[in-house]
Amino acid sequence: MERRARRPEPAREEPGLFDPPVPVPMPEPELQPVPLPPAPAPPRAEPAPPPLYTVAQLSSLIHSSLQGLGRLRVEGEVAQKKRTASGHVYFDLKDAGAKLACKIWQSQVPRVLRFDLGEGAQVIAWGRLDLYAPQGSYSLIVDRLEPLGLGALLAQLEQRKLELKARGWFERKRALPAFPRVIGLVTSRDGAALRDFLKTRSLRWPGYAVRLAHTSVQGPGSAESIAAALRSLDATGVDAIALVRGGGSLEDLWAFNELCVAEAIWNARVPVVTGIGHESDTTLADLVADHRAHTPTDAAQELIPDRAELCARIARAGNYLTEAFERVFEQRVQRHAALVARPVLRDAAWILGERTRTLAALHARVDGALREALGRRGTTLARAHAQLARRTPAAELARRRQRLATAQVRLVTSAARALESRSGALAVKARSLEAVSPLAVLGRGYAIVRPAEGGPALVDTGALAPGDALDTHLARGSFRSRVESVRPPEGGA
Repeated sequence: MERRARRPEPAREEPGLFDPPVPVPMPEPELQPVPLPPAPAPPRAEPAPPPLYTVAQLSSLIHSSLQGLGRLRVEGEVAQKKRTASGHVYFDLKDAGAKLACKIWQSQVPRVLRFDLGEGAQVIAWGRLDLYAPQGSYSLIVDRLEPLGLGALLAQLEQRKLELKARGWFERKRALPAFPRVIGLVTSRDGAALRDFLKTRSLRWPGYAVRLAHTSVQGPGSAESIAAALRSLDATGVDAIALVRGGGSLEDLWAFNELCVAEAIWNARVPVVTGIGHESDTTLADLVADHRAHTPTDAAQELIPDRAELCARIARAGNYLTEAFERVFEQRVQRHAALVARPVLRDAAWILGERTRTLAALHARVDGALREALGRRGTTLARAHAQLARRTPAAELARRRQRLATAQVRLVTSAARALESRSGALAVKARSLEAVSPLAVLGRGYAIVRPAEGGPALVDTGALAPGDALDTHLARGSFRSRVESVRPPEGGA
């Protein structure tokens, strides 16, 4: 990318804001003749004081100066990138001599960040300078970012990662064979990766079957050569393939980020292990492969069995098997001794004697249980017989007759007592009734007079008139009379 030529700065007629003040020349004192005493020097002219600003005025002036620069393009390396909870992105652009704070507002992030802004990426930032007065710091408000050099490669790599991840090429992880018959190796025969791989083979299993497919691992056409080597090894019937290369820069390892290499790994019929660069290097080939080793040495350790460890495992398994045989044999011997010690195996007649003793014990238990049960039943029967004897019809009839006789005596007594009580009460009431009876009054010489035509007894002569017929009732009998004259009551009442 070509850079624009720097514009020549215009000549300044007056000192700028950030220029030092121009010194004012001081007048030299006049020299007096030696014989004469020195005269007092005239007062020195003081330089004019610089302009006086408040902090806010100076900040406003600086802000105006920064805004006067207009929209800028700044090239540098990305450092200290961070994204706040509010969504703003902060990072620094630096080079060998300076550092510039940059900001991307949250509303501009989707439009500005079109690629992964990683540490160390070289970019060109577009934007305007702005002053934050409360802290006295200035920063570049970025409204556009362009990758430069390595940054462009990283952006392209991220785009390819997204594409292959969407295809699902990063999800397949096939298991490695425990003992591959032949291992395919794709690398350069002149590189250190081959020597590291073979050295590891010599340490783990000397002479293990490895089939090499030479290819260039850097430079133009290397990606197609790597893909062709992978396809050729896959066609020869190897059980696994190792794709290895030593370390290098991103440009040196770029062949392993090409789509043709990733496609060859994906189409391989056997598992593929990558050991490319150092631990921090991650290529598309590493992501598509079934297993990723950090280095070529690690790739050899994952594929080539460790013969010494395998022999040790076999020896341990043999020792475990021998120990198991001895333990089982000892258990069988102990079990045989225990069986031999059993009486049933020493003498078969012991079975009949044991069964006879068991039968006799059971017979005794049954006899005891029967006798106990019969005793309980006899006691229950005797108790029931006694209860039945006490409840025969003759005994019950005698008890009922006795109760009837007792009840009869009690009834006669109660009736006589009740009759006597009622007779006494009746006599008392008769005497009381006789005392208040009108007949008793009539027996003492009194009479009851009523009108002959009927009506209540007369008690007042006011209701009589001469000639009225009256019926007079005595204690024994009655008669009719007629009134001849009526006299008022005595006393004039």
